[in-house]
Amino acid sequence: MPVPQGRVTAIGYHAAADGALALTPLGHQGNEGVLASIAHKVFGGGHGPFVYYQLSGGEKDVLDVGALPGTDVYAPVDGTVVGITPYILNGTEYGARIDLQPTAAPSLVVSLTQLTPDPALTVGSTVSASNTKVGRVIDLSGVERQALARYTQDAGNHVSIELRPAATLTLP
Repeated sequence: MPVPQGRVTAIGYHAAADGALALTPLGHQGNEGVLASIAHKVFGGGHGPFVYYQLSGGEKDVLDVGALPGTDVYAPVDGTVVGITPYILNGTEYGARIDLQPTAAPSLVVSLTQLTPDPALTVGSTVSASNTKVGRVIDLSGVERQALARYTQDAGNHVSIELRPAATLTLP
């Protein structure tokens, strides 16, 4: 988890528009329909200690981990920082996108958005899962209506996580 468990306000999944890989949620969907709920009770499945919410679309490409603005965000994987770029929303910069290349899966990149990067973090930095602080959650409540707000007692601020194939270079 990129946010300490006691600071998580809600967990949500939604579709990405640009090639993120599908994620498999743990736990059960808190806003599933009546038929799905009945099917899970009869046939099993859909259970677990965690509750997540489907925020939009049927895909689960992006994980939103809700937390109050200013909450510390930690690396979700052991790896290397391969990019720190501005996070642009409606043509304005809000925090950063931090790209991590996992040590255990170098063919992938884990991207975190909607946070301000930790000043000590640079491209090439080594990060340790749950130990290396990579930034803090930013407040986007004045900029956009956040889907997680339906399931929290706050504005729904969060850090988003996506998984993508790493770029590869092919030489002739």
